[in-house]
Amino acid sequence: MLQLSALDGALVVDKPSGCTSHDVVDRVRRKFQLKKVGHCGTLDPNATGLLVLVLGQATRLSDKFMASDKVYEGEIKLGEATDSYDSDGQITGSLPVPPLTLDQLNEEAKSFLGDQYQTPPMVSAVKIKGVPLYKLARKGQEVERQPRFIHIYNLRFTTYTEPVAHFRIGCTKGTYVRTVAHEMGQKVGCGGHLLTLRRLASGKFDVADAHTLEAILGWSDAELEKNVIPYLKLKNYE
Repeated sequence: MLQLSALDGALVVDKPSGCTSHDVVDRVRRKFQLKKVGHCGTLDPNATGLLVLVLGQATRLSDKFMASDKVYEGEIKLGEATDSYDSDGQITGSLPVPPLTLDQLNEEAKSFLGDQYQTPPMVSAVKIKGVPLYKLARKGQEVERQPRFIHIYNLRFTTYTEPVAHFRIGCTKGTYVRTVAHEMGQKVGCGGHLLTLRRLASGKFDVADAHTLEAILGWSDAELEKNVIPYLKLKNYE
């Protein structure tokens, strides 16, 4: 039987922009002098929103929670394609944005739904022979990537003010929303890239229940204990 403490469980964080998921793990670990902290699904540095941390004995559950379906909202900027498929990259092409309506965007969105294979972008953490793709991309190299099987449950555009379209998407783990943004730009004929991204949910975890990193780093040990979801309650999130 597991010997559990009040710090064996999950902590739901609202990740700020500008730091990596690993940065969040490291700062929480160092602040509270924890031996074991992990996260359940990487967010790109500029992405914000739900990041589930697992502490102590709960780190053994990270793979299970990482496999959960995800919900995101974000913005696509049409008319500019980038090498990373998001706003961090270098612009690789620029074209005038054709006249588009919200209805037309949602009609195009239908073609993204369902089972499909998606090729990871070169600027990603996927490893080829142990080397992350982004390191090869920095050297100007492009290599063949193995497509991944994913499923997109829903994709809906909610507002559009040229050239920025706001959307919401529900998908399986491993889906690159950046790639969806890039391909949507291709679909409408002018290119595009992911401007912003926020994770709203992962499985039964919701960003509405998350704490900001700033708030967490200001907590006492007792406040941390009070806000950790206990290990035995995590069955409710599976």
